[in-house]
Amino acid sequence: MKNPHNILVFGASYGSLLATKLVLAGHHVRLVCTAAEAVLFNSDGAIIRMPVKGREGLVEVRSRGLPGRLSACTPAEASPAGHDLVVLGMQEPQYRSPGVRELLDAVAKARVPCMSIMNMPPVPYLARIPGIDAAACRNCYTDASVWDSFDPQLMTLCSPDPQAFRPPEEKLNVLQVRLPTNFKSARFPSDAHTAILRDLEADVEAARFDTGAGRIELPVKLKVHESVFVPLAKWAMLLAGNYRCVTKGGIRSIKEAVHGDLEATRAVYNYVVKLCMTLGADEKDLVPFEKYAAAAQGLASPSSAARALDAGAPNIERVDRLVQAVGKQKAMRLAAIDEIVALVDAKLEQNRKKAA
Repeated sequence: MKNPHNILVFGASYGSLLATKLVLAGHHVRLVCTAAEAVLFNSDGAIIRMPVKGREGLVEVRSRGLPGRLSACTPAEASPAGHDLVVLGMQEPQYRSPGVRELLDAVAKARVPCMSIMNMPPVPYLARIPGIDAAACRNCYTDASVWDSFDPQLMTLCSPDPQAFRPPEEKLNVLQVRLPTNFKSARFPSDAHTAILRDLEADVEAARFDTGAGRIELPVKLKVHESVFVPLAKWAMLLAGNYRCVTKGGIRSIKEAVHGDLEATRAVYNYVVKLCMTLGADEKDLVPFEKYAAAAQGLASPSSAARALDAGAPNIERVDRLVQAVGKQKAMRLAAIDEIVALVDAKLEQNRKKAA
């Protein structure tokens, strides 16, 4: 590998998965997280458990002892200075939190290239997509003003396809991968910034993990694509599965949401695919429904959005509203998506009243 890159990652839950893969590839990563998380990551490192094809059980990867270096800090202790890339791995509503908001603004003003691994594309990324009026989508965000200092040329989006969760009985530095697919990033407009992503892609691809009994290849790679539409492949999955975990009677698993009525699921999925293609996506940028439906067989838990709603969250990422809003811009609509949006709106309203 060339010289290691220094990468700042917002978020130590999902962010620790990509961070550990980058540390295994020899790069240096600083996680921005809560004080309690920072103490744990700095003393024990990150612990990632993942299924590996052809092996029984889960392989445990500990960041301590890997070629790169992992450290953690609070937002107040972090600075964009000296970092080659910033990864946005928190949920969209968290960026307006005190401390996080100020750090995000400092990143924008320092003009460090950013790669988001949120489900919800940041407003400046929407501005890179031909055919979307980003300003008309601002009301889909918890607080769109946090993105105002960013130059869209310095923002890219990476589809967070791998599915992972923190086992509730474990410490906060443990993450378990349920579906070990790849992170799929769009390139930056700049060749120089894209070259950073290509370095990371090549180093993650080449890295091998020493199990003690030999060196093995681990899943969950970083793939860099030319098309700005590739990360939007996640939209159809989110609308057909994740948001449909929310029902009037409570929440259900992604598997149930998808396979409970496969034809209804297919209709939602195909509508979102058609919307992306209306914007300019090529069919090869997107994931075929059959492939998604097969993967959903292994998703036996409710989505994180559904779990957060169920736990009383006053705000969640609203990709459902974003897809509805973009559809309106293209004079496209689907009653099933209007129903999802109305149901999530009602649940959030209920949660906010309870919290008040």
